Amino acid sequence: MAIYSLTDKELVPVSATSFTAENIHERTHIQQLLKANITVLDAGLMVIAEEFGEWIDSSRRIDLLCLDSGANLVVVELKRTEDGGHMELQALRYAAMISAMTFEQLVETHARFLNPGQPDHEEAGAAILKFLGWDGPDEDQFGQDTRIILASANFSKELTTAVLWLRDRDIDIRCMRLQPYRMDSGVVLLDVQPIIPLPETASFQTQIGVKRQAERKHRTERHDLRYKFWEGLLEFARARTDLHINRKPTKDNWIAGGIGRKGFQLSYVIRQQDSQVELWISHGKKQADKNRAAFEQLQQYKQEIEASFGAPLDWMPLENNDGCRIRYVIDGGWKTSPERWPETYEQLVDAMIRLNIALRDHVAELKL
Repeated sequence: MAIYSLTDKELVPVSATSFTAENIHERTHIQQLLKANITVLDAGLMVIAEEFGEWIDSSRRIDLLCLDSGANLVVVELKRTEDGGHMELQALRYAAMISAMTFEQLVETHARFLNPGQPDHEEAGAAILKFLGWDGPDEDQFGQDTRIILASANFSKELTTAVLWLRDRDIDIRCMRLQPYRMDSGVVLLDVQPIIPLPETASFQTQIGVKRQAERKHRTERHDLRYKFWEGLLEFARARTDLHINRKPTKDNWIAGGIGRKGFQLSYVIRQQDSQVELWISHGKKQADKNRAAFEQLQQYKQEIEASFGAPLDWMPLENNDGCRIRYVIDGGWKTSPERWPETYEQLVDAMIRLNIALRDHVAELKL
């Protein structure tokens, strides 16, 4: 976006320039100016240290280590390049490294920053507490999150794509563009603009983020519960049958096993409140005729198969699908009370054993 100088009669465009053209260096100029004016990046920041790298086995250093008004650590990574380089990767490493910092370590770091020769921990601690508005240290509230601010002349599409992906996964990482301009008088201006998130969309993105976080938490809890259900079912089944004996728990809602012929699977399928055992017939895509032929041949022996199984089955040709299904549904699923799971396991495994007995020979004898 262009910047203009206003006169009485016209708008005079101010020419964009670059840090390189203006002989403005990353550490000597940009870092020092931002250190002294850190609020241009975020109004609620306090500089804790510069060129911080006090961790074991690392020679890398955080350009500016900051604290925000919510007592979160903030990694500020600076670049004067036109694409930002790989600064997001560096910043992620730094954020991980400092995430375990304690309040006492924070005070010690700030004390050495203020006076490397004679660190005054009391002075540093008082300054931090004043900034936070605290009467005393509170480890429970300190460092609940670690934020990242990337400040650069510009950002590549690869970098911004990575940042958006990280933000979608609840990592607080932001991009600030630093664009220099030169006026005809020789004065250099610096336009500091948030690129991600945009100010006008920040509130909306926050609302979306909260919703996605809740949805992600729900999915995680659902998958964990379903995984535990599978663990119990497979353990129970191993003591009764060799079917699915080598199968492992999964976060999916089905686990398949063989019945001695390619294109046919004996599967457990679990849902929230009910479950099923089934014979799934599928020879792959564009094999609908072959699947249907196998299904119809088995259906000719429906009465015999159901008599052997001991109950009616659901015969499902599934038109316009890549397979056909013969199933038996029982009450009880992964979301029913865990106290009921053993009963569900017993019914499922018993039904699977009977389904295998009722169908195996018929599947082997199919003419396809």
